[in-house]
Amino acid sequence: MEMALWQQGVLLLTGLIAIYMIKFFVDQQKNEGTAGTFNIYYMISFAVLLVSGLLLIFNGWDILGLFGEDSQPSKFVAIVAGLIPFSLAIGLVMQYYPEHGKNTLIFFIVGLLLIATTKYAYTTPPGWGKIVYPLFHAIAGFTIFFLPLFASKAGKAPAGFYNVTIGGTIIGIGGIALAFIMNGKQLLFFSADFVSLILAPVLFLTALFFMLGFTKK
Repeated sequence: MEMALWQQGVLLLTGLIAIYMIKFFVDQQKNEGTAGTFNIYYMISFAVLLVSGLLLIFNGWDILGLFGEDSQPSKFVAIVAGLIPFSLAIGLVMQYYPEHGKNTLIFFIVGLLLIATTKYAYTTPPGWGKIVYPLFHAIAGFTIFFLPLFASKAGKAPAGFYNVTIGGTIIGIGGIALAFIMNGKQLLFFSADFVSLILAPVLFLTALFFMLGFTKK
């Protein structure tokens, strides 16, 4: 399925925001007062967002493998798609609730391995992939949604950090809808055609609100 020119433009803008945020976190990591492992995970999220946007621009929606009678959801894309919310969730926990950082890291690594297993292993329990993929995406989404609110309320983050929650809500809904489609299901009215229509704006708005939240002083 061919991508519209306006969608390519939106993805390009998303990439520019991702590049800006990668530089932002690199600068934070160089500063002793703001350095921390969490910056690395934030950089991973935006780097994957950047690469994903570029791949979509050059390869179109066909890279997702969602269209056509003989199309099958891309196994690789299914795994890579988890890196954005998983890395972001890990970074948030490590920055604001570091005592839970190690367990969170282990949890999402296990989740990524389970997703990979359901996609590449020859034998897995029936229906396992349809549970694992949406489950871990939902948990990452809830983390990105609630943690900025809790951190702001506790005075650990500026009030404007709630923008990360908005961005997390947008990418969470889109990610869960995409997860259902990749497992042969449809979430409400989120058909493959509808997801392809809104995916570029979803990625842009997600990046925009993340930028507004993370750069808030």
